[in-house]
Formats: sequence, structure tokens, C-alpha cells
Amino acid sequence: MRVEPAPAPFWRHDLTHCLHTTAGALLAARGLDPLETLGAGWGFRFVPGEVRREEYYFPGHDEDLFAGLAPYHPVSSRWHRPGDAEQGWQQVRDALVNGVSVAVAADNFHLPFRPAYRDVHTNHLMAIEGFDDETGEVFVNDPVPPSFRGTIPLTALMAARDSGNPIAHDRDLFFTANPIGNRWLEVTIGADVPEVDEAFVARVVGSNAAGWLDGTTGPVLTGLAGLRHFLDAAVEGFAEHPESVDEVFVVGGPMLAVAGLHADFLDRAGVRFGDVRLRELGRAVDRVAHHWSALRIAAATAREDRVAAVPGLRQRTAALLGDQEAVLERMSLVAA
Repeated sequence: MRVEPAPAPFWRHDLTHCLHTTAGALLAARGLDPLETLGAGWGFRFVPGEVRREEYYFPGHDEDLFAGLAPYHPVSSRWHRPGDAEQGWQQVRDALVNGVSVAVAADNFHLPFRPAYRDVHTNHLMAIEGFDDETGEVFVNDPVPPSFRGTIPLTALMAARDSGNPIAHDRDLFFTANPIGNRWLEVTIGADVPEVDEAFVARVVGSNAAGWLDGTTGPVLTGLAGLRHFLDAAVEGFAEHPESVDEVFVVGGPMLAVAGLHADFLDRAGVRFGDVRLRELGRAVDRVAHHWSALRIAAATAREDRVAAVPGLRQRTAALLGDQEAVLERMSLVAA
């Protein structure tokens, strides 16, 4: 039997990683615009102690990743955790036969098209669009650079999905020591997809601003108050706790991605509706996104001398929070 992928845009955004590119691939295949769907929401939600060594980690939304990615759309997802590799492939194959593309967790070490092939272990996410029983191949959609859309042997996919994802040497960083477990994501899209008109954009900006301003510092960290608490705790404990390096890097990844997407969402809306205020707001959000990029790099390169890195991290977090506050003032004015 052969199931071929349906024609769909090959989508990615420069500031995102495998979670958002995979979501974009699956949403585009179902007729949704990835930027409008994934770029509307912008906030902060973090449960202390929940950081997982996964490239597709999204703070506060472990069991329903897509609901966290698209809070203004009827989109949800749930993890399936098969008992073994054979059951894992059969479940994915059944979904594909029923016309549903899925996302699978995989170890890049076993994927022939990834630069990390046979070199580095890491916990990755990608879309599977079809298969060919006769040739023993599966159709993969992975826009993460170097960007691949084509076939790989089913045996390679099963090895990647069944991997223990070990730390084998000092290059296995951030997303290792967490077995893949043949997990795969089932995505559901409801019927009431909103129209992205001026009223929708106004509601999004107002709701996002309220979420940032109504923050909490425990037990769940949310909004600006929660973000400040998270960054202050991370910097103050950076020298003493080696795990702080991974925490800042892993949490910062989705924060960078979401801010970058939201910036472009606002810019597109500003162009479409002739509203310069939205375009200016988008530029301000983009500035916050690039603070996250700098902060992640600073943390990741400080593993060997965390004490010396603390003053610079304090400066970077202060700059990030300062621009975040300025954006919130602008958001409140635009929403009003």
C-alpha cells in the first residue's frame, strides 16, 4: 500500500524550531495559515521544575502542545505513547491511511537527512505525511534547516523513534538523556476557525496585553511578573546550579519563537489593514525576540565558567524586561 502526501506549503520561520515548523506543516496541510494561527498568541506560562530535555518543549503545555501554540484557534493535540516500536509504527500508519498527517518524536542521530546523523543525539519533532509499503519508505516533512521533504527508510524512522537518546559524548547537549519512546502527536482542528479581521486582531492584542499584566509568581509563573521571577531566579542561581544553563536555553527557545512569530503576525496585520501602530508594535515585539536570542547564546556558552557569566546575564535580562515593559505599554495603547 502507498499513501502519498497531499500538496501543502513548505513553511518555516527563521526564529522558530522543530515544534513550530512541524505545527506549521500540519496546520497548512489542513488549510490553516501557519503565521496567523501560531503567531496570534504571545505570553508567558511556566511551571517550575517541569523543563524537559526536548527540542519541542513548550512551557506550561506538555499534554496539549498545539493548544498552547494556538490559543485563539480551535486547535489541540494529544500524545500517544505506544508500547514498542512496532506498535508505534502501526498507530502512525493507521492514522496516515485515514488521511491524517501526524507528528512524531525522533532522535536526529538516526535520521539520514539531519546534520547530526550518526554524530549527535537530540530529541526532535517532525511531520510524517505518507508511506510506501513496497519500497519500505516513509514521507517526511521537516522544514528545520537544512530543510527536507522526501522519503527515508522506515527502518531509520523506527530506530529514531525507538531511541534511548543517550548522552554519548560532550556534544550531546540540551535535548538528550530523555528516551524518545515512540511518541507521536494526534492533531485536532475544530470547525470554528476565526477570520483574521481587524476585530480579531484587536481582541488578540487586548487579550495578550491582559495576560502579560495579570501575571502570577506561583505556583505557576505567568505574565510579566512570572517572567521576571523566572529570569531573576535563573540568574541568581546560575553560578551554583549547573542545570540553570539548560533551563534558560530550553525555556528561551519557545519564548524566542513565539515573540518572533507574533511580531510578524502584527506586521502582516498592520500592512493588511493600513495600521502603522500595529507595524510599530510588531517591531517592538521583534526587539524582545532578539533579546531572547542573545540570552540563550549567553547562557549556552557559559557552561564552563558560570560565575563569570552572571554579571552579563543580569544586564541581558534587565534589557529584556525593560523592553518587555515598553512593549506592554504600547500594547495597552493599541488595544484601547
